[in-house]
Amino acid sequence: MYETPKIQAIRDNIERVIKGKSQAIELAVVCMLARGHLLIEDVPGVGKTTLAHSLARSLDCSFKRIQFTSDLLPSDILGVSIFHRQKQTFEFMAGPIFANVVLADEINRTTPKTQSSLLEAMSEAQVSVDSRTYPLRQPFMVIATQNPIEYHGTFPLPESQLDRFLMRIRIGYPDQVEEKKILDRPQSLHPAEDLQPVLTVEEMLDLQNTVEKVRLDDSLMNYLLGIIMATRRSDLLTLGVSTRGALALCKAAKALALARDRDYCLPDDIKELAPVVLSHRVMLNRGQGFKGRSSEHAERVVQDILETVPIPL
Repeated sequence: MYETPKIQAIRDNIERVIKGKSQAIELAVVCMLARGHLLIEDVPGVGKTTLAHSLARSLDCSFKRIQFTSDLLPSDILGVSIFHRQKQTFEFMAGPIFANVVLADEINRTTPKTQSSLLEAMSEAQVSVDSRTYPLRQPFMVIATQNPIEYHGTFPLPESQLDRFLMRIRIGYPDQVEEKKILDRPQSLHPAEDLQPVLTVEEMLDLQNTVEKVRLDDSLMNYLLGIIMATRRSDLLTLGVSTRGALALCKAAKALALARDRDYCLPDDIKELAPVVLSHRVMLNRGQGFKGRSSEHAERVVQDILETVPIPL
C-alpha cells in the first residue's frame, strides 16, 4: 500500500533518537493513526518525554508541553478570558491545549480536578470556557506520561480519564548495547531537537482517514466482542471494558493493519493490541490478593482472558 513508506518514515525518524524500542515506537505511531491519545507509564528516566517529543517533531505541526504539578490549575491548560480595557471586552487567551500534539508530562502529579480539564478536549476535540466552545486543531493528540502510582507525590487517574486514552504503554530500560549508544551521544541538546518533520499535517490526516477504510471482518468483530464480554464476566475484575474500550480496540487494530501494509485486519492484530488498549480500562478485584504494580497485573489478566477466547479460523 502506498501509505506504508510514510508510516515507516515516522518510525525511522523516531528511532534516530529512541534506541532499541521499536515496539513502543510502533504503538505510539499506531495510536496517532487511530486518532487516539497515548499514556506512557514507566519509571523516571527511560525516555517517556523523549518519545512524545520525537513523535511531535516528526510531523510538521504545532507542539506544546505542559508540566503537570500539584498547583497546576485548569485555566493553565485551557486558557482564560482577560478583560481588554481599550475594547471594553473580554478576550480569550488560548492555553497550551490548543496544539496538534500536547505533551502532558507527569500527568498524575496534579490533582484530579486539573486532570479532568482534559476530558472534553480528549473526547470531543473542543474546549469550553466561559460558555463558549472552541474547536481544537486537527490532528489532535494528547501524549501523557506518568510515573507508577506507587511513587510518592502522585494522584491516581480516575477511570473516566483513563478511558480517554487509546493505549497505555511502557518503554522499559534499554539493553546494554543501546544504552551505550545513548551515553556516547552528545548531551548538549535534547536529542529530539535535531529531528526534522517527515510528514505534513495533511498527510497525517489522509492516513487517519485511510485507517477508517481498513476492513474488519464480521468474524473478527465477534472475536473482539468475545474478549470484551470475557472481561465483564471475569472474577478477577470488578470492572470490565466499556463500549468505548471496544471501539478503541477496533480502531487500533485497523491502524496496526495499515501500519503493516494491509487493508484488512487479522486476529493477531486484535490479540497483540488487547493488553495495551484494554488493561487500563479494567479494575482489578482486590479480593484476589493482587500485590505490586496494578498495571502489570491488569495486563496479565487481559493476557489470560485472551487465552480463553477462541480465535476465528
